[in-house]
This record gives sequence, C-alpha cells and structure tokens, in this order.
Amino acid sequence: MYKIATRGSKLALRQSGMIRDLLSTKAGLEAELMVVKTAGDVIQNKPLSEVKGMGFFTKEIEQALFDGRADIAVHSLKDLPIQQPPGIDVVAIAERENPAEALLTKAESIDDSRPLHLKEGLTIGTSAIRRKAQIRVQRPDLKVKDLRGNVTTRLEKLRSGEYDAIIIAY
Repeated sequence: MYKIATRGSKLALRQSGMIRDLLSTKAGLEAELMVVKTAGDVIQNKPLSEVKGMGFFTKEIEQALFDGRADIAVHSLKDLPIQQPPGIDVVAIAERENPAEALLTKAESIDDSRPLHLKEGLTIGTSAIRRKAQIRVQRPDLKVKDLRGNVTTRLEKLRSGEYDAIIIAY
C-alpha cells in the first residue's frame, strides 16, 4: 500500500484522491492518502507575498518523503519551486482541468455598466500577485486585499462581508 502525502484542504484531498484513483485504475496500485499540515496551512494571517518562500506549502510534505512516512506527494504545481530540492523529482503532472478563474460577488455589489461588473470602490480579495495587478489596471477604484485560506474559508469571508467580491481558481 503506497502512502500519498497531501495537504488537508478539500481541494488538495480531491486532487490527491484523483491521483490515488488513477494509480489504482491505470497501474493496479493501491494507495491511501496521508494528510500533512504545512506552514502555508498554519500561517494564514499574513499575505503570501510576505511569507511565501521556498517550501511554504511543500516542505513538510517533502519531509514525509525523506522520513519514509510517505511514498508519493501530490502538490499544486503553483506551489513547487522551479528547481526541486536534492532527492525530490517531479515524475508526473496530471492533466489540467479547467484553467479559468471565477469572480464571486454578492448581488448588491453588481453593476453591469462597469468593467468586471462591480460597483465603484468595492473591496475585492485575491491571493495572486498577477490577479491583483490585473484588477488594479482594469479597476483602480477597487480596493484589492489579500485573501488567504482554503475555498471554504474564502467563501465565508465573502459571505461575512469582509470582501465584496473574491477571485478564485475555477
């Protein structure tokens, strides 16, 4: 039985589950998921631009490989450094599903006459530097704030009114 190290978010578990299922159906290998908490999961009160460094979402999972607690690791490709640490190899990249992003907002924030269909001066949350830059170019009137957490946490921040809109991967 192979052990697949993964983060514990719903998204990470789903992605890792897909890899487990592929190993079973395509290679006849049995595997189980092993949740590993990373620094990126624990430190959520700071913007990624301030804390993200080598291995922020991967170091603890890699350590599970080195320690022999895990045989395989599943990561989001955006979290991997360009050069892998010694002893770590990227041996497969799963087929990418939908590369789109989604803008989520409350009905009262919508203004169809404006770019991005958002009323003037609203607060929009995202974690990606690229998305922040795109928003600032298209809508300099919007307040762009860092948005951290898993999908459930991000949706709750929208519902609670901390943000008027959020952008997440689709």
